[in-house]
Amino acid sequence: MTIIPNLNWLTDLNIFAVNRVPAHSDHVYYESVAEAKNKALMKLRYDLNGNWKFHYADNPNLRPEVFYEVDFDCRSWENIKVPGHIQLQGYGQPQYVNTMYPWDGHHEIRPPEIPVDHNPVGSYVKYFTVPDNMIQKPVFISFQGVESAFFVWLNGEFVGYSEDSFTPAEFELTPFMKDGENKLSVEVYQRSTGSWLEDQDFWRFSGIFRDVYLYTIPEIHVRDLHVKAELNETLTVGTLNVNLELMGTAPSNSKLVAELCDANNEPVLTENMNLSDSTHSFSVTLNEPKLWSAENPYLYKLYIQVFNESGELVEVIPQSVGFRRFELVDKVMKINGERIVFKGVNRHEFNHRTGRSITKEDMLWDIKTLKQQNMNAVRTSHYPNQSLWYELCDEYGIYVIDEMNLETHGSWQKMGAVEPSWNVPGNKPEWHDIVMDRAVSMFERDKNHPSIVIWSCGNESYAGEVILSVSKYFKQVDSSRLVHYEGVFHNRDYDEISDMESRMYAKPVDIEKYLNEQPEKPYISCEYMHAMGNSLGGMNKYTDLERKYPMYQGGFIWDYIDQSLIKKDRYGQEFLAYGGDFGDRPTDYGFCTNGIVYANRELSPKMQEVKFLYQNIKLFPDKDGVRIVNDHLFTNTSEYVFEYTLYREGVEVYRTSTNVEIAPLSEGKVAFDWPSSVMDVSGEYSIVASFRLKNKTIWADAGYEIAFGQFIFNVGEKTIEIQKDKVSDLRVAYGDVNIGVHGREFSVIFSKQAGTLISLNYAGKEMIEMPPAPLFWRATTDNDRGFSQTYHSGAWLTASLARKCVGIDVQEETDFVRVRFAYKLPIHSEVDVAVEYTVLRDGSVKVKSVYRGVEGLPQMPIHAISFKVSADYDQLEWYAKGPAENYSDRSEGAKLGIFSNTVKDNLSGYVMPQESGNRTGVRWVRLTNNEGTGIKISSVTEPVECNFSPYTAFELENAGHIYELPPVHYTVVTVAGKQMGVGGDDSWGAPVHDEHLLKANEDKEFEFIIQPI
Repeated sequence: MTIIPNLNWLTDLNIFAVNRVPAHSDHVYYESVAEAKNKALMKLRYDLNGNWKFHYADNPNLRPEVFYEVDFDCRSWENIKVPGHIQLQGYGQPQYVNTMYPWDGHHEIRPPEIPVDHNPVGSYVKYFTVPDNMIQKPVFISFQGVESAFFVWLNGEFVGYSEDSFTPAEFELTPFMKDGENKLSVEVYQRSTGSWLEDQDFWRFSGIFRDVYLYTIPEIHVRDLHVKAELNETLTVGTLNVNLELMGTAPSNSKLVAELCDANNEPVLTENMNLSDSTHSFSVTLNEPKLWSAENPYLYKLYIQVFNESGELVEVIPQSVGFRRFELVDKVMKINGERIVFKGVNRHEFNHRTGRSITKEDMLWDIKTLKQQNMNAVRTSHYPNQSLWYELCDEYGIYVIDEMNLETHGSWQKMGAVEPSWNVPGNKPEWHDIVMDRAVSMFERDKNHPSIVIWSCGNESYAGEVILSVSKYFKQVDSSRLVHYEGVFHNRDYDEISDMESRMYAKPVDIEKYLNEQPEKPYISCEYMHAMGNSLGGMNKYTDLERKYPMYQGGFIWDYIDQSLIKKDRYGQEFLAYGGDFGDRPTDYGFCTNGIVYANRELSPKMQEVKFLYQNIKLFPDKDGVRIVNDHLFTNTSEYVFEYTLYREGVEVYRTSTNVEIAPLSEGKVAFDWPSSVMDVSGEYSIVASFRLKNKTIWADAGYEIAFGQFIFNVGEKTIEIQKDKVSDLRVAYGDVNIGVHGREFSVIFSKQAGTLISLNYAGKEMIEMPPAPLFWRATTDNDRGFSQTYHSGAWLTASLARKCVGIDVQEETDFVRVRFAYKLPIHSEVDVAVEYTVLRDGSVKVKSVYRGVEGLPQMPIHAISFKVSADYDQLEWYAKGPAENYSDRSEGAKLGIFSNTVKDNLSGYVMPQESGNRTGVRWVRLTNNEGTGIKISSVTEPVECNFSPYTAFELENAGHIYELPPVHYTVVTVAGKQMGVGGDDSWGAPVHDEHLLKANEDKEFEFIIQPI
């Protein structure tokens, strides 16, 4: 029967796959064992990636309706690259929205309606000649990802139709093929019924964005392969159950040989069987198998060899096999008998130039980064990823929550309120089949990957009978994995959908409340630590729960990579853009930049904290030794090199390494063997104990540090060194307006008119470009904006700009001159602020800031002093906590040490300008020019916080993009007694935790000293 394609299919819930090949496993196959073992290119595949002819139309009425006909000449059309998004190749516009549907405010429609006047259509044409090895054979085409619905024709004949952007759609082309050149035509629609099911928090694109290829099959072909590697309760016997489905029926004398090889490709088991039916099964056992886990991802290789009736080898399938047992025992999830803790992250497939069309190189960078930063788990938010990603997770060792392509957020959540009046799929039976199709497609493709331990029924789609059916399906077809779904939190009538309690952005106190109420399910945070901009403060409050509650089993940070795209400004300069920068409306603006990795695949400073808090070995050193807690489930610390290093004032004085054996899930104590007299000199000492890779791995070189702990202590008293060679008598000059303090190589001038220090001149070089002033405001972070920090504490912004000097006091002594300025602030008449400068005989200037608070004032963002120097002074050397930026609530992963950078590089790469570059625990920092002259800023009593930036807090505050910032003329120096934390429980209302706030009713003071270099 001839099928005539119809645009009504786009809104027909019953039509989502026409002539599509049934979903099957993602196994590959070869014509010889040698090809299979060498991972050669599949000769039975023919790549159709590259340039295709292309036409773009804003809506179906403008499309070239019969472009697929053989006589319709498309050769004059423009080219477009496949794989790739239409909107990133010069057509239409990218659009970023989070929960609302992209047509919100343009159209009043309800599911399954779609916009009629704006449904972009991409018409693709590929001319190709069938490869010689596919002539006279069955030929199929595989589209690995097309968004969101598409029709296919070959040589003018209709082939098929499919929806579901993120799982393969395959069709048989054999009846439509011809000798010589063939014309393949594909019509892609951005909007379809599937769009209602794909309301993920991401950029809205369309097009053929994953690989396209032809494939043929041998005379006997394994169409589907299901490999189940099971373990008995004692984990000593592995059973390999293999189910095969052939394409058609095999000849009676054909046979199959299955050979299981170890990681060295040495055979350990062989099975022979005759082939007679289309479905075949066999089972083999293996004693004492090596087990797969994220710590040791041991993979066997199963080679399935198919022989025809003449005894000729016609097909070889190499299938990775990992023996592991994942189960729920006494309300705790366990991998190979041990309680698992997910040190996880949510990961979008993303590249800042190509969107969700990513390469193998992108994936390799990602997986190596995950391993290097101690992450062991990924949730594929919120759709099945490319097959290669699961292969890499198998090989490198990453636990995966595989999430089906379902999110209907905008159908039930309105402006943050739960309102499911027209929620889909809900309990609507008409949505059952289209949703279930997505579950089946994901399961069938991905079922053989040992890295997948949990199936997820999608994301943020409320709950109901349809999703319950999905959960029951997963449990019916797969007993080796659990099922996850967070949405039952909003509708407890469907609690049975999920095997675990899963919540998003629950506060630590709420998680503890759940865990203390004798729960029936283990807990994971499927999304937590919303890493938008300068964030991730307070993450330790979550990871601390791991040891306290066995049923707390970790979480997944939101998210891995910033979804920002390259764009050019009006002057042709590239910048990273966010929602709204492409004229897209509606939009959720910068809410797409939540990554612990920047969009250009550089690590953000937040990763420093992630790596430390996720490390599997905890080290607690003191002066005499170190307590080591090995949280690995299966790995002895003897697999690493143990090293401890002693520093005095940040300079290494002793280092040694040794072998330490502490069994997994155990702890021990190692004594330090210090040389005598190593700590005889007074000063501040720190001990860093660490573990490093003993051998090179596929993800890092030998010597790479995977865990550390630090202990800091003092020997003797701390002193401020006076530069004795620069000491001279002090001369004070009282002018009408200014007070000058002069020495042999310096002069310091204070202005009664300006009410501050106005000149700091060392050896004829002026250091002050803009005078010091009290600062109580920091450039608003993304989390600050979400909390409405400007609304709550905006008075401190005004106070930073509009102080009044109400008193000046001068004290002259032989060894110093002290000038004290007293200020009043418009925020409250009783607030007293004072800054006093003490000039010493070597030209050093002590600066002390004093704040006397009163009741009733809003929380203070920062207590600091800020001034400008020339931008020529841009070289930084720190003795502080680092090396990456850190804050009071995000500093556990920072080491006290000496490190260097530049002022330009000290500004972090957050897409929207905001506070960044701070360091806590600052003992001293040197700011110099290229000739090495400048100033040194040191703490006097307690360590301070410092920031060196090309921009003031107010310039950053007023810029929406980096390109909006002014040309650099200054280095802005900010020294703080304390700055509030950055927070990160969420980015839309969660405050910074109380202990990391600055309360304005409390008195505060800090002191530092400026010295010439």
